[in-house]
Amino acid sequence: MNILDKIAQHKRKEVAERKSLYPIQLLEKSIYFDSPTVKMTDYLTRKNASGIIAEFKRQSPSKGAINPYANPEEVPLQYMQAGASALSVLTDNHFFGAKNHDLETARKFNYCPILRKDFMLDEYQIVEAKAMGADCILLIAKMISPAEVKHLADFAKSLDLQVLLEIHNENEIKANEDASVDLIGINNRNLDTFEVSIEHSIRLAELLPKELIKIAESGINDPNTVNLLKKEGFDGFLIGEYFMKNSNPGEKCQQFIKALNHVN
Repeated sequence: MNILDKIAQHKRKEVAERKSLYPIQLLEKSIYFDSPTVKMTDYLTRKNASGIIAEFKRQSPSKGAINPYANPEEVPLQYMQAGASALSVLTDNHFFGAKNHDLETARKFNYCPILRKDFMLDEYQIVEAKAMGADCILLIAKMISPAEVKHLADFAKSLDLQVLLEIHNENEIKANEDASVDLIGINNRNLDTFEVSIEHSIRLAELLPKELIKIAESGINDPNTVNLLKKEGFDGFLIGEYFMKNSNPGEKCQQFIKALNHVN
């Protein structure tokens, strides 16, 4: 059983429990539920956008603790002040150490697109995302069937949420051609071996329709890599660990974006 299988098994149990504790009728009373969302696609394609989707992440299964005591009020705000185009906030507690209100706290202090980074298997989680104040959700093609991708993407659209579909290989691209998603993320990290390959992402990007918003995920720690990926048609760059492992993630993000502008 690989890490995604373990996560999916745990997540289904977790969702069943949360449904009983926090019914949908309660989630719909959130102040964010009827609020308009902010379009991540617009922010990533604006003129002079850095394209950086800066991630708030406390730990990971592969790296363990990264920054367990990071402040969800300060760090996301510092990311945006540094010039990030959007935010990604982990909401999984068991594997990634997220606290209950990390995303809501980030939302309170930022008017920008926020991706709920979690393992979405059920409509209920999408309702949760809307109630938290998220603008976009992540679907992982390796984790759910093409039929589930299509169904969950359509449901997210009904709540005015955008959808980032993460793919890892050519078969997943072909299998999900009909899904109504807004962004395609190519994970540079092999989730079976945890090896990172930027070249793999570039090769896969060539197989995607030109009009799709393309996101590079994982293992990015050099402005020159971002510059290379931009030339290959990528619009967004999801960076978490590189920033979060620093004692001041916002400052690290600022230095990265300044270097990126210098490279450009």
